[in-house]
Amino acid sequence: MSLKVSVLGIGYVGAVSAGCLVSLGFDVVGVDVAAEKIAMINRGVSPIVEAEISTLIAGAVASGRLRATDDVERAVLETDVSFISVGTPSAADGSVSLRAVDEVVWAIGEAIGRKTSPHVIVMRSTVPPGTAEDRVIPALEQASGKRAGEGFFYYSNPEFLREGTSVRDFHAPPFTLVGAPDGDAAAILRTIYAGVDAPVHVAPYRIAESVKYLSNAYHAVKLAFANEAGSVLSAYGVDAREAFRLFCEDRSLNISAAYLRPGFAFGGSCLPKDMRSLVSLADRKGVPAPFLAQVMPSNEAIIGRVFDLISRHKRGRIALLGLAFKPGTDDLRESPFVALAERLLGRGWEIRIFDRNVQTARLVGSNRAFIEQELPHLDRILVPSVAEAVEGATLVVIGHVTGSDQDELLETLTNQPVLDLVGLPHIRHLDGIVYQGLCW
Repeated sequence: MSLKVSVLGIGYVGAVSAGCLVSLGFDVVGVDVAAEKIAMINRGVSPIVEAEISTLIAGAVASGRLRATDDVERAVLETDVSFISVGTPSAADGSVSLRAVDEVVWAIGEAIGRKTSPHVIVMRSTVPPGTAEDRVIPALEQASGKRAGEGFFYYSNPEFLREGTSVRDFHAPPFTLVGAPDGDAAAILRTIYAGVDAPVHVAPYRIAESVKYLSNAYHAVKLAFANEAGSVLSAYGVDAREAFRLFCEDRSLNISAAYLRPGFAFGGSCLPKDMRSLVSLADRKGVPAPFLAQVMPSNEAIIGRVFDLISRHKRGRIALLGLAFKPGTDDLRESPFVALAERLLGRGWEIRIFDRNVQTARLVGSNRAFIEQELPHLDRILVPSVAEAVEGATLVVIGHVTGSDQDELLETLTNQPVLDLVGLPHIRHLDGIVYQGLCW
């Protein structure tokens, strides 16, 4: 397939995309409102300073495969696919400004209205989840008078380019992500990226739009963590670079997918204690650590959110499945489920709790001392089976249930509403229940 491509917006992302798309074998038209950028491209000069891009653009223009214009309509009419890479800066209130996106989308839509063949629009700009379905597609339909999936096809294709290494990142990404409507395998984008050695993941629009936000936010979190923790360690005479070098040698937990599963709050005898200790070390030396200091309040806010979700239900008996801080242990110390149960009991809720691994007669030492202080009457509300906890409950809160207890839960649930804090498979599609997931 001989595709012609237009790239609307030739800043960092657009200029790199244009040069790299030519290197993949496509003819490209760059579009921008800035006359200076257009003139530079047409002279074969890169409008940005970036490794390798000057050579790419010079060669692309010299070969006649790249040119630039300010005419959106002509660019759309003369190409098959339009990549949107306009800026999405912060607005005054901290939200993202989609003004440039709105303007270029409307211009593309009007041009599509004059085309006889379907056109493909690809969003490379970073936009909030919901932008495709709530904003862009309706605008394209209104401006063009055509329907998505017929007169045009729209995809989200967030970029993961780092300034300074963006050409290399374009050609060797960890994966290519495409947001598409249900049932659309994004064949045309698979064709475009056939020359890029990376898997293609097709996801719903909102998922694809979210991953870019997650990526950049996580990078910021890692930097804030490294900088603040490094400052604390330095105050105690530690070479933080060496400490972090060894920290990063752990690919099982530290540098991995471990713990990156949205759900309920963390707890146990280690994480809360050591988090508070690190913040205390910072305080003793007067080292500002606002990011680290907010980790425990953030964790507690999740418990508060779940309590608020429960409070929206009519007052009755709650079945709480799971009490230890995680499955496979009887450790109740600083368990978020204990904190949740304590708050509910304090507000007058009736609770029945089931946890396969928790038996009050077997609790010893600091574990027993903790629960006697937090839930002194645990033996009265702890029941020996899922069925006994669920029977008569007006709300079932799923913390963690494992093994055969999951089967018993599926058999026992009737028409009770369920609040799932862990994401058990099959529960959400069970007939006769009202399901609510915490983060899904």
